[in-house]
Amino acid sequence: MLHHISLPVRDLVHSGAFYDAALGALGYRRVFEDDDAIGYGVEDEKDLLCLKLNSDAHAASAGFHLAFSAPDKTAVDHFHNNALTVGGSDNGAPGLRPDYGASYYAAFLIDPDGHRIEAVINR
Repeated sequence: MLHHISLPVRDLVHSGAFYDAALGALGYRRVFEDDDAIGYGVEDEKDLLCLKLNSDAHAASAGFHLAFSAPDKTAVDHFHNNALTVGGSDNGAPGLRPDYGASYYAAFLIDPDGHRIEAVINR
């Protein structure tokens, strides 16, 4: 359904380090960058998530978050742990979430700009 998503960030270097750590654990990488943006995905020049420099950036309210697919539970664990070391905030440690399903394994973070993100495997 979605082609890509853009998030505003106040500090592209700091946010880039956070998303390098978090998304790198899930198999995504920088596919482009310039002075005002960093794109993440799996194929060069085809971003799925784009960080856009904006000095007035604000996160959406608590009802909004982005969930990224993880290849396995270890990737979810690394997503969480790696991002905490570069300025992320814990919003739910890795683990099973039986309220969402018997095999729903996820971790939740808040990025340096307050955006809520999740990594999940559900199989």
